[in-house]
Amino acid sequence: MHRTIDASQLIDERPISRFQIMTIIMCALVVFVEGFDAQAIAYVAPSISADWALPKGALGPVFAAGLLGIMLGSLFVAPLADRLGRRRVILISTALFGLLTLATPLADGTTSLLVLRFLTGFGLGGAMPNAISLTSEYSPARHRSFLIMLMFGGFSLGSALGGFAAAYLIPHGGWESVFVAGGVMPLLLLPLLWLRLPESLRFLAASGKQDAAATTLLRRLDPAAGADDRVVVNEEAAAPGSVRELFRHGRAPITVLLWIIFFMSLLDLYLIVNWLPTTLTAAGTSMGQAAITGSIFQLGGLVGTIVIGLLSDRIGAGRILTVAYVLAAFCIAAIGMTHGGSVGMLIAVAGAGFGVVGGQIGANALSATFYPTAIRSTGVGWALGIGRIGSIVGPLVGGMLLALDMSAQRLFLIAVVPVLIAAIAAAAVQAIGRPTALATGVTPH
Repeated sequence: MHRTIDASQLIDERPISRFQIMTIIMCALVVFVEGFDAQAIAYVAPSISADWALPKGALGPVFAAGLLGIMLGSLFVAPLADRLGRRRVILISTALFGLLTLATPLADGTTSLLVLRFLTGFGLGGAMPNAISLTSEYSPARHRSFLIMLMFGGFSLGSALGGFAAAYLIPHGGWESVFVAGGVMPLLLLPLLWLRLPESLRFLAASGKQDAAATTLLRRLDPAAGADDRVVVNEEAAAPGSVRELFRHGRAPITVLLWIIFFMSLLDLYLIVNWLPTTLTAAGTSMGQAAITGSIFQLGGLVGTIVIGLLSDRIGAGRILTVAYVLAAFCIAAIGMTHGGSVGMLIAVAGAGFGVVGGQIGANALSATFYPTAIRSTGVGWALGIGRIGSIVGPLVGGMLLALDMSAQRLFLIAVVPVLIAAIAAAAVQAIGRPTALATGVTPH
């Protein structure tokens, strides 16, 4: 006799398997190389500016163009996975940003560099939300936030490695060598992804695709499953890829609050990531030390990812995000009041990374647990897409303020405001109720 098996229940009730762990590792590798490529431009910016004799703040439009590409990729490429599948979009996106990063050394001026970073962003924006969605869909509910954040810690690790790699590669091979390394890594990863990255069983079940692939995946999770067993997902019906669905069944308030969190958090994150090395070198810090300080920011974020992930499943994501963003506010203010290379500066940078990067990754996990399977990539993609508007505004504003000779102290004091707004929005999310309840159409109490 054939059985009807709920994919969500199957994953939630069983111990996590080696197959699930390997899937999460594959997603972590995707965001690792993405983190390296996304942040590479910030680490090489002082070297490019010196090589091309650019005035201070001239690379602001290049930063913004890359982030605009990521925004458009999040809004329009990532949601395709709710129709085509997570695996296919991840593979295509990874190939795209790998090839274009490898081509970046061909740039001979700010215009060509801007175009290449813009196009690279489409691949970066398409891959990230689907790595989050795929991890969410193979993670049991009891550990979902932690596993998503642990996976996404690969992004912080890749970003941090980019700083250390830039400090070594630029003196030996010029700024171009950083992009060569950033392009080769995802292209080398592609064959492994082709062989080992599975499609989401929940996606196949939600889309009604009970084919050989679904049966194979079901048996990987439940060896006792028979060839005639069918897999389903007992969730509310939703039109795949529909943005309107993000505002139905009580989801509108948290969707809006998520967009506020993402906008403010990513505004601060990219303002700091893109301009911290430049402000340090302008104050007399060596390029190598400035790049390493930027890596400290990402390493602080990696620690924040683990701590916030562990606490989110226990005390509530909204509550821990509020605390993280308030901590970040104090540390960002302290960055502008300390001297480059000092112990106080490194502690402040690490603390800011803990709160801003860790908080943003926590928001990623929150968005993935909030939306049902049929619109998960759309929900995560649009939250990241709206956030990317903030990530564009941040570097542009930073560049404008630096061009006006604003002091680093005042710049970082201004950067405190967005993260405090994110803290207020996170507190409101916690007050409204549990997103996992809303994801199944159940109104929280």
